[in-house]
Parts: sequence; structure tokens; C-alpha cells
Amino acid sequence: MDFWQRYRAIDARDTRFDGQFYTAVRTTGIYCRPSCPARTPKAANVTFYETSAAAHDAGYRACKRCLPEAVPGTPAWNLRQDIAGRAMRLINDGVINRDGVEGLAARLGYSSRQLNRILTQELGAGPLSLARAGRAQTARTLLVSTTMKLADVAFAAGFSSVRQFNETMLEVFGMTPTALRAARQPKAPAGSTAITLRLPYREPFDPGIFTFLAVRALPGIEVGTTASYARTLRLPHGDARFRVDYDDGGPGRPLTLTIGAVDLRDLPALLSRVRRLFDLDADPVAIDNALAGDNRLTDAVAGAPGIRMPGALDPAEMLVRAMVGQQVTVAAARTALTQLAAVGRPSQSPGEGLDRMFPTAAEIAADGHALLRGPRKRTEALLAAASALAEGRLDFGYGDDPASLAAKLLPLAGVGPWTVGYLTMRVLGAPDVFLANDAAVRNGIKALSGMAEAAANAGPGLPGAAGRTPDFREVSPWRSYATMHLWRAAAPSTAGARPRAAALAAAGTSTARTSTAEKANR
Repeated sequence: MDFWQRYRAIDARDTRFDGQFYTAVRTTGIYCRPSCPARTPKAANVTFYETSAAAHDAGYRACKRCLPEAVPGTPAWNLRQDIAGRAMRLINDGVINRDGVEGLAARLGYSSRQLNRILTQELGAGPLSLARAGRAQTARTLLVSTTMKLADVAFAAGFSSVRQFNETMLEVFGMTPTALRAARQPKAPAGSTAITLRLPYREPFDPGIFTFLAVRALPGIEVGTTASYARTLRLPHGDARFRVDYDDGGPGRPLTLTIGAVDLRDLPALLSRVRRLFDLDADPVAIDNALAGDNRLTDAVAGAPGIRMPGALDPAEMLVRAMVGQQVTVAAARTALTQLAAVGRPSQSPGEGLDRMFPTAAEIAADGHALLRGPRKRTEALLAAASALAEGRLDFGYGDDPASLAAKLLPLAGVGPWTVGYLTMRVLGAPDVFLANDAAVRNGIKALSGMAEAAANAGPGLPGAAGRTPDFREVSPWRSYATMHLWRAAAPSTAGARPRAAALAAAGTSTARTSTAEKANR
């Protein structure tokens, strides 16, 4: 977006752009979200920043009226696969808090000096400032949503000391932590020690993602319904347990995160991964508008506005799930994974029927052979991949781009273009992946193209599917979301007239849709 496009957005107070850029006003010294209800400033007094950190570094403080930190994040970090996008995904996951700038730079293959120069040029702030802005945002959320002690808030947000916490909050928000909390007066649920937070997102939101996760849930590790999902999760400093609930009938249709157990040092990483899992930084209006422009998808988008692309809580786990799920149904994959999960250890923080952890790569490599069923070559491929992960010969994650992810995974036996594409969607959150060799995608294209042709025949002048490209390049860069709709459209042909959410879940990934290359690898 150029200056005037952004200025028109703030003049219209368009909430879609909250979190995607920040408006700084020279005459007031504050920065705001685009939808701030205050009077629109003169264009001559406005500077736009890509990140709140850039506004901080330029000497601005956050607006107390619109609270620019209390918004969804930008989808740009998934859309961008350059160094800036990769770095932001890792910063949001807490890498700087754990490993420092040197650790972040090493993961990206740059020196810390080069990385600082690149991020300052691209985003207006260096890695330390970007991490500091993230800490401030997490701390503000905890202050206004929980009754945690101030010292606990400081360390949970990633600050190294209470003094640093106090100084940063005063500098960024113009208020002390105590004053920020007093303005909101959070109340803790009676008799509960859990941390409960509201997750901001852009509407519309299609809750079908809950069913997608629920039908893949492994007993003791995960549990899901059509409006909730809970699981255990291994994080850098220990085990965690959380639940997300969606209230479609509540004011604002809230998504609520309840954290039953977590090492406070892992809280920023947990928040980031939950947001990635539910794709909460997506811009559904922009996505739906682009998809609806293709007449094959028009009705599908109207029937499921705001469809989300499920992310990955643990990249290594997602590889295991994808490999186990090749050439079998979702139900069969779940059965196989449930058997394999027996090699995982009990959770150190059990509760609510969740008492086990998904096995580590080392546990699978050591003991998984006795529990895996199916073709010998597939079992050997999975064990080899687990061994490579356990020994550090294979290391991939949120900081990769599609090319580097493919370069790491394609040499593995049993991994081909379909698996790489699927992991690019789930792990990187890449919005423009099209799984051309996926059988359900092809069935979905046939189903939707047939409906489009029928509509064209029924209504003279309406365009049919003819002339459209088979890889849906017309809706780029949102083809991953087109894939979600195609999976949903494919389900009725094999599953009967089931509800839309259940159809999406059944037609999703980890089924008998493996490319020729992957078959050849076995």
C-alpha cells in the first residue's frame, strides 16, 4: 500500500488494516491503529510504520484511546518469504528471548550486523526493538486480562528484569504497569489458577477449523469439538496445556484461550503458536474477495466466509503426522498415530483428560518400529526421518522459506512434492500453495466447476469454468485457502451430505493423496 491508500484507510477507520501498519502523528507524538476513533490527522503530520517497534524507535508512544497493540497481527509475515518475514516468524516464537540476536541471525544464515541492517531497512527497526515491542504487547495483554503478579508478568513477557519491564511500559504506553492494570481492572475466575486471554482476530471467522482439528485429535494428547480444542504441547522450557473456545453467540464472537499449565518463559511462544494454529492474523475479507472473483469458488466462499488454514504447533510433529497419513484416510491416520503416541511420555502437567505428550523424534526413532504398521518402506522412511530430526541432521521450522524447506525435506525417503507442499502450508503458513497432485483437490475442482457450469447454463451471461486455469493462479496469492475450499467441496462425493465443517475435516489432509514422486520414494 502506498501513502494515500493507507491514508484513505485511516480516514475510513477501516478495522481490516489494524495491525497491518501503524499511524504516527507528529503533532501529538503518538501512534495509533488505522481504525482509531480520534479525528483523522492532516496528511502532512502523518508517518506510517510497518511495525509498532519502528514507531517506538522514532519516539512515539501508543495511543491510550485505540490501544494499537490490542489487535491481530499482520498476515504479511506469512505472505512474505524474505528475510524480514522469516525473522518476524522466529521473533514472534520467542527465539530472541531464548537465544538472543546471535541465535536468530544464525538460524537465518546471517551475521547479527547484517540482520540488524536488513530489518532496519525493511521494517524500520532492528531485531532487539522488534522483540521489545513484542514483549510490551504480551505484557499489556497479561496486565489487562489477568491478575498475575507484576513480576510474573514481566518475566512471562520476556523481560530480563522488573526494572526493564517498568521502563519499557512507561516509554511505550505512557503509563506504569500498575496504571495500565487499574484502567482495565481484570478479574480472575473464582477458584482458578489458569491464565485466560481473549484472542483478537479479523472477522469473519469460519469455525470449521475446530472440526478439522477435532477429527485428527489423539486421545490423551488432544481433544476437540465443533467449537473448542485443547491439547498438551512441548515447549522449550517444559510442558504446556491449553484450550481454545469459540463462542459464536457471545458479544463479538470471542475466541478465548485458557492456559492450564505453562512455564512463564514459554508464554510468548505459546501465544504465537496458538495464533498460528488458528490462522488468527489472516485478512479474511481480502482473501474472500480474491477467491470469490473466481466463479468456481464464489458459492463456496459465500457458504464458508472467513475459512482458516490450520497451522502447526510443532514442525517436527507435523512432519511425522504427514508421513503417517500418506495414502490412508484421516481415520486410519488417527488410529496409526494413536498407536505411535504410546511411545511418548506422560505429561508433567496433566489435566482435563489430557495426560500424554506427542512423542519426540528420539522416542519414535528408538521405539516406534514396534508400533508402526503398514508397508515396510514407509515405516523405514518415517524412522529415518525421526532419526535425522533426533540427531540434528534435519532441522526445519518457522524460519524457513518454501525453497529451503523443500531442499531439506525432498532428499528424505518417502517425502515428495505433496508432503513438502502440505508442510509449507501448515508450518510456514504460506498462503499460495496449490497441491496439484492431491486427489481431493482434483475432485473438488470437478465438483465446483460442475456447479459453475450449471449456474452459467441456468443464467445467461454468467461465466462458466471455461477459460480458468487448473492451478487457480487467478486467485494468487491465496491458493492455500482455495485448497481448503476444494477439500470441502470434494467431501460430499465420498461422504454424503454431511455438515460443511465435517465435510471439510474429512476431505482435509493426511488422506490417500500422495504424489507419484512420494510413491516412488518408498
